[in-house]
Amino acid sequence: QVQLVESGGGLVQPGGSLRLSCTASSKFILDYNHIGWFRQATGKEREGVSVISHSDGRTYYADSVKGRFTISKDNAKNPVYLQMNSLKPEDPAVYYCAKEKNSATAQALGVMDLLRYEYWGQGTQVTVSS
Repeated sequence: QVQLVESGGGLVQPGGSLRLSCTASSKFILDYNHIGWFRQATGKEREGVSVISHSDGRTYYADSVKGRFTISKDNAKNPVYLQMNSLKPEDPAVYYCAKEKNSATAQALGVMDLLRYEYWGQGTQVTVSS
């Protein structure tokens, strides 16, 4: 069974940086095209942050993180990173990674639609505070 594990979260001051990693425990991670980072702040809905396509390297970002966050991967698809710079007080959340479902129905959804993804990890907490 695929298991995704996020790491790299922590406490950082406003304006600081963190790099999150998403590592898969199974070779079945190889059958995805898109893998994404999502976040959920306390009391809020989970939202898409960034997605990367393995086939063409295309990246997608939520407007709130454009220019500050960078998603990347190594050639083997595993792990996938999220470099977060210029962190703001509105960025704290539990950050999750997830793999795209191997389903035409799911893949017809928007690239940041949560329903397109599965095998959510346990998440890693990001806290921004002075």
